[in-house]
This record gives sequence, structure tokens and C-alpha cells, in this order.
Amino acid sequence: MPITLPDLPVTEALPRLRETLASHANVVLQAPPGAGKSTLVPLALLEAPWLASNRIVMLEPRRLAARAVATRMAQLLDEPVGRTVGYRTRLDSRVSGQTRIEVVTEGILTRWLQRDAALEGIGLLIFDEFHERSLQADLGLALALDAQGTLRDDLKMLVMSATLDGEGVAKLLGDAPIVSSAGRMFPVETHHRERPPGQAARGRDEDIAVVTASIVRRSIEQDEGDVLVFLPGQGEIRRTQRFLEESLPPRTRVLPLYGELPIEEQDAAIRPSAAGDRKIVLATNIAETSLTIEGVRVVVDAGLARRSRFDPATGMSRLEVVRISRASADQRRGRAGRLAPGICYRLWPEPEQGMLAAQTPAEILEADLAPLALELANWGISDPQQLRWLDVPPAASFAQARDLLKDLDAVDADGRINSHGRTLARIGVHPRLAHMIVRGGEMGLRQPALQIAALLGERDLLRSSGQRDIDLRLRIDALRERRTSRSATIDAGVRQRVTRSIDLLARQVSAPQSREAEYDDASAGRLLALAYPDRIAQSRGEGGRYLLTSGRGAKLADVSSIGRAEFLVIADLDAGEREATIRLAAPIERATLEADFASHIDTRERIEWNSREQAVNAQRERWLGAVCLESRRLDTPDSGKMVSALVAGIRELGLASLPWTKESRALQSRIDFVHLHDKRSTKPWPATSDAALLETLEHWLAPWLDGMTRRDHWSRLDLHGALIGLLDWDQQQRLNELTPTHLAVPSGSRIPIDYSTPSPTVAVRLQEVFGMHETPRVAGVPLTLELLSPAHRPVQVTQDLASFWSRGYAEVKRELKGRYPRHYWPDDPLTAEATSRAKPRGT
Repeated sequence: MPITLPDLPVTEALPRLRETLASHANVVLQAPPGAGKSTLVPLALLEAPWLASNRIVMLEPRRLAARAVATRMAQLLDEPVGRTVGYRTRLDSRVSGQTRIEVVTEGILTRWLQRDAALEGIGLLIFDEFHERSLQADLGLALALDAQGTLRDDLKMLVMSATLDGEGVAKLLGDAPIVSSAGRMFPVETHHRERPPGQAARGRDEDIAVVTASIVRRSIEQDEGDVLVFLPGQGEIRRTQRFLEESLPPRTRVLPLYGELPIEEQDAAIRPSAAGDRKIVLATNIAETSLTIEGVRVVVDAGLARRSRFDPATGMSRLEVVRISRASADQRRGRAGRLAPGICYRLWPEPEQGMLAAQTPAEILEADLAPLALELANWGISDPQQLRWLDVPPAASFAQARDLLKDLDAVDADGRINSHGRTLARIGVHPRLAHMIVRGGEMGLRQPALQIAALLGERDLLRSSGQRDIDLRLRIDALRERRTSRSATIDAGVRQRVTRSIDLLARQVSAPQSREAEYDDASAGRLLALAYPDRIAQSRGEGGRYLLTSGRGAKLADVSSIGRAEFLVIADLDAGEREATIRLAAPIERATLEADFASHIDTRERIEWNSREQAVNAQRERWLGAVCLESRRLDTPDSGKMVSALVAGIRELGLASLPWTKESRALQSRIDFVHLHDKRSTKPWPATSDAALLETLEHWLAPWLDGMTRRDHWSRLDLHGALIGLLDWDQQQRLNELTPTHLAVPSGSRIPIDYSTPSPTVAVRLQEVFGMHETPRVAGVPLTLELLSPAHRPVQVTQDLASFWSRGYAEVKRELKGRYPRHYWPDDPLTAEATSRAKPRGT
């Protein structure tokens, strides 16, 4: 029976779309917001000859949109939902044996493909609102294209988008043709809000709820029609609602709209207002696409959205309020002009419009990829490059996801899925939670594991009037109707969804493998640790601060009853710049931790230099990741490791920290001198400069450190013996021959030679070298003579004594004779008698 469809903007493109799909496997449809593509296209294609008796499956990114679109199509057919047109979401479905069009949320397609890659009975897949670029949409399209190319060449696919550039999608679909609809949109008058004087950045110095409420009140007074307000999240929606309800005109209602609301409240926001009534719908970006909210003539856009960004380096996600893209701003603005001329109020200055990103980043570029990695492994793919993507999954995020799957025993070292991984893939939750459910069942804790998984998949069950207690056990107790926090009440809608999730998950897992154990408070942390082994955290002994096994620091978001627990397992945390913020956790006992994670606990002997104590610490430690569970002193530490730690301490403190004597320093200088100047030696001399000795501590000093444990013990070191030990007997004899310790001068004195200077130096009184014609040499190197006055003050430095006698002595003699008249100052120093006294004997 032919279907009579309403005349909407997309209507004029429907004949061309029918023809194109008849001759092509894949097609891209571009149509602006409000064109009617979500409701008219599936109905227009239902009688296509190529479809035969097969079904049309249309994917929607949100549950609310899926239900609303299916309901609208059923109304056009004058049928109840579930007959010709039905829908499926994770927690709800309305389908029957007569259903030909199924509107489903995106994850359901992946489940179907994993069970039946050929998608028997499905003739057309429609990816609606593909510009939103959800992770599940990208994954579903990649798997469907793979299935189409290998199993179902008769399967057709239609990708529909409002703002995305269709060329890239068309190329991905094998150069698919693009069908465009010009659409009809009424003019929308746009007003930008100027930034208040002195405000540095939008949203930083003002409460967005206050600003939004003010603009909405002004619009209610001067504009016609219902008002749709876009805000980043539930918190902002609730605050704005409170401000607005303080002063509203008669017959004006404020209605929130976001995904976690009960169906009845969602329907109330979407339903047209009664004659004479007005409504203000406060929505998240859930209302950007697919949904048509009847009666809206005004849009107030805060220009913000809350997004979760995953950091593969930390394995954590962080919720951030970010600016929307220009595409999102256009989508939101278009909501005001679907049915009549409208008005859009933007809460940012007009010059900032051009600074917005063109498109919202694809979720696949910013999300936790563990679910995607598990799905690909279950598909038989270990490298995402084997599939076709509009944006290939980032390598770092995918590698982190693969590592997590290995930790959960879901894949082998090469990323191939095993039987446990296949079991996890059949459960429609994150791999962490699926692993907890399966292993919890083996431990006899299947039911509490299901409850925790369901609780974590929904908004917080407890509504708090004060500080939010982060203890997960309170939510489990509330679900079990045992007890609740005094400052919290149970959200009935959330409780209902959690209960339905538990039933759904229970049908997806096999019967428990062990007898069901009795639940107690300790079970929550034990189960949670199965899902989040990298988020087991140990108290740092400071107020609410913890160290995770991953090595990251974390702190409690608020004061909590579990803040004194030695160990926590963290289910929800928001990655910060320095420390993550713990939002939901449960305590775990040390004994439980050590029993359940015995195979993951690493016992190490840590022998290292302690800079603060200036001693070697020798400990036996037990580690779970980056958390030290226990540390005890080693009674009999390995002597070699002790010496190595001492060497590290000496390097840290420097060579000057050793007990040097004049003799040991002198020996060091002599050895280093021959190392540089003895070119005829058959055996190389060791380098003994400070830098060389510091580099080779293990060779020359380590043997002398045995039995020592701290810096105080170094006073016992015989550095002279350690240095002489670098030389064999022949080298010791040659050292004495080449580098005498003293120089015999004509006066009969033996003057020490200083080898620490670039040229060996002798400091000697001038009168003691009378009669010395040439500069003495050691190892062929002329000595530097530092000639001193009778008062031992330098008067001349020379390496050419003969030149000094002939050119410089006369001047020096005149000066010294005037200062020291009683001393001996001969005219001819070469024939004069040297003396160590004021004058030679007998003069």
C-alpha cells in the first residue's frame, strides 16, 4: 500500500535518492537540519523493489532520538510503535515480527554484526546524523563496509548528514554518489552577546546559569514562541532552572531535556505546548539534531558542551567544558527556524564566532578505545589499518587499549582474542566491567558484580543535598534497600534504569560458575579491583591523597567516609593537570588485595643510596605496580649491590667527599702526569684526574668499600693505597724514576715537586738555586721554578733559568737587596755559593 508522506524540505530529493540507491550500493545524503530526512527517508524507501522483504535499519546516536524518530514515523503511518516501525535501545525495545524499519542506537549494530556478519534479513543500513561522528558510528560503518565487501555485496548503505563535508564520506564508501537536498529554513535573526568590560574570557568570570536565565527572561517578555536553551550539562541546567522558576509569567513551564531523564520527562519537553502555554526547554547537545521540538521560535545558546577526553599516557579521561564548533552552532541556530522565522541569542561576541573550530572532533580521536579494540579483536582484526575509517584510531590510544585488554586476559601478546575475550565481547559493557562480571561470577559474586556494572553505567543513583560521598558501597546499599547516606536521596528514575540494566546484563552472561557467596561491604572493593587493577590506590598518609598502581597521584573530590582507608579502588576519576580527582571508589582490605593479586605482586630487593641519610638503604619490598605494599630491612644484603650503591653516593657527593691527604693527592697528580707525558711506556698509564677517577670508581675504589654502608665509614679509606693499586710493580718503579717527589737544589735542600699544575712546579728560595745553570726537567718536561724571596714570597716564575740569570736577575737583585740588606746577593749567581741561610757560612 503506497505511503502518503508530508511535504517537507527533503521531499524533493526523495525521487533522486530512490533512483541512486537502486543503482549503487552506497549513497551519501546531505540535507540541512530540519529537512525531515530522519523520518521521511526510511518510509520513502520501504517499498523499493531492491529491498524486497528485507528490513531497513537506521542508526541514531542517542536513545532519545531513536525513540522519538520511530514514534514520529509510526504516527505518519497511523500505527503504534512496534508494528511497521520499531526501535531498539540498550534498555528498551518496541519491535515485532511485522517490523520493517528498526531505529536502533549505534552499539546495537555492532552486536548484530558480531553475531551475524552477513546481517541476514537486512537490506539497507542508514547512518543518520553521521556528522556527530560518534565512536560507535565510526566502528559500525567500518565493520559494515568490511562485511559488505566480503559477505554481502547486496547490502546497501546510506549515510545521512547535515553539516559534514560529504566528499570524504563518499570516498570512504567507494566514491559513492552524493544526493543533496537544499532544504527550507526560515530566517533566523541572530544576536551575539558582547563580553562584559574587564572579563578576560567567556565563562570564566561569570555564572553561565545566571547569564542564561537573564537572557531567557528577556526573550520571554519580548519574543514569541517556545524557547530552546543549550547548556553544557545537567548541573548548569538545574541551576538555570532554579533561577528561571523564581520569576516566570503565568502558564510558562521550564522543562529540562537530557539523556538520563525518565522517558516521561523527555516526552514532556518534546511534546507541543497546549494553546496559550509556553515552555522553556533547557537541553544539552542532545537537542542539536534529529529531534524536532514543536513550537520553538527562540534558541539561546551558551556555546558550550561537556566532552570527555581520554589521555592514553595516564589511562584516564577528563571531563571538560569546551566551546562548540561552528557546525554545532549552526545546528543549534537552525532549531529556531524550522517552523517559522526565529531568533537565536548567542552568549559570545560575534568576533569569536570565527575562532570556533569548523567541526566537532570525532569521538574516535579523543575517546577510550578499549571497547573498540575488543570489538576489532573479536572481528579478527589486530591492526585498525585493515579496515576503512574516516579517521583512523590514534596509535597511542589504541596501544593503551590493547595493553588494557592484555591485563584483563582478553587477548594474547599479539592482540588475538581468546575465549575469555570473546565472553567479554558478548556483554554489552566496557571490557573492564565485563571482566569484573565474569570473574566475579567465578568467585561467587555474580549478582553484586552485575549491580556494580549497572550502577557505573548510569548517572549517580544518589542525589546529595550537601557534599557528595564518593563511597560506592552507599550506592549498592541503596540499590539493595539497606541504607543510604543521611544527606542523599535515591533517584527513582536512575534506580529503575539500573534495575533494568541488571536484568539485561544477567541475560547476556552465563550462569554463575561458583555458588553465590554472601555479599558484604568488602566485596565492593574486591570486585571493583577486577575492573580497575590500574586504579588500586594507596594512601599517602596525607589528607585524602592517594597513589595509584599506575603511578599517578589522586585526591578525594570531597570529604568522604572512606578517606581514612589505606587502600581504595577507584571507579570514577577525572584526570587533572597534576593529580586526578577521585569521584567514586570503594575500600579494599590489604589481605584481600594480596590474595587476589598475588600473581601481580613483584618482590624486589632495593639497595640504593639515600641522599638525605647519606647512607645505603637495603630493603626487601613488595610492589603492586607503582604501589609499595611492604618494605623491610635486608639483614644480609648482596655485598656487590651495596658497593654499587656506595659508588653511586660518591658520584653524587663528588670526589672531594673522600678523605684525601696531601700524600694521596700528590700520588694522584704524579700518576696523571705520567699518563699525559710518558710516551715510551709499553703499558698505558691510568688516567687519574678527578673526572677520570669519578668515572672509574668501580675499578679503583670499589674493592676498598667492602663492609661500608654510609659516608661516615669513608674516613677509613686508604686512598693512597687505592691509587697505588692501579699500578703494577714495574709501573711503580718507573713512576718513582720519572716523577721524583722532590728536587735536590744546590743549597742541599730537597724541595717537593707539585705535579697538580699543568707543568710540575717547585717553589724554592732564590738563594738556594745559585749555581744552577739550567732548568731541571722531569720526564722531559721542564719544571716551573717559582723563585721566592727570603720571606717566601714569589719574585719570579720561570721555566728558563738561564734566561732569568742573564736578563732578569740584576733587576730582582736590586729590589731584594734593598728589602733584605743582610742577605747574600752576589753579582754572579752562576758562580755564587747557594745557601739556605741568609748568607753562606764564612761570609
